[in-house]
Amino acid sequence: MKNKILYTLAFCLLLSFHLKAQQVKLITVSQLESRIRQGKDTTYVINFWATWCKPCVKELPEFEKFKTSVKGKPIKVILISADLRSKLESGVQPFVKAHQLTGEVYLLNEDPNSYNEKISADWSGALPGTLIVKNGKRKFHEAAYSYDELVAAVRQVD
Repeated sequence: MKNKILYTLAFCLLLSFHLKAQQVKLITVSQLESRIRQGKDTTYVINFWATWCKPCVKELPEFEKFKTSVKGKPIKVILISADLRSKLESGVQPFVKAHQLTGEVYLLNEDPNSYNEKISADWSGALPGTLIVKNGKRKFHEAAYSYDELVAAVRQVD
């Protein structure tokens, strides 16, 4: 009887973990822009990264920390992978799960190198890159952020 209870508890824990596993969805630049337009009173912090980009992987915990620090405020942190669409199931989804990314995570559903200028004229395409949109103003940063740099950058956009 005791073993049955333990097995049932273990199964429930595994099931609850699976249900909470982050699902990575596809997004286009057009869909992203539409989302930004809908949230007029929201500040968007949109990080473009890839699983193979070492500076990107290093900075992702900074975005997770920032997301936690602004909980309850009108600030949305969105992580957008620039990996190839063919890597969604075999690369990006397992990466997100392994690194316990808890926010909104998308895979950019665009041809490589076709979206840079749509996001920002200042973007050469190098990763990581972060777009901050606040009160209709946009700031793009093409390099990794530390937590403190990210906090300061969000404050500066006005």
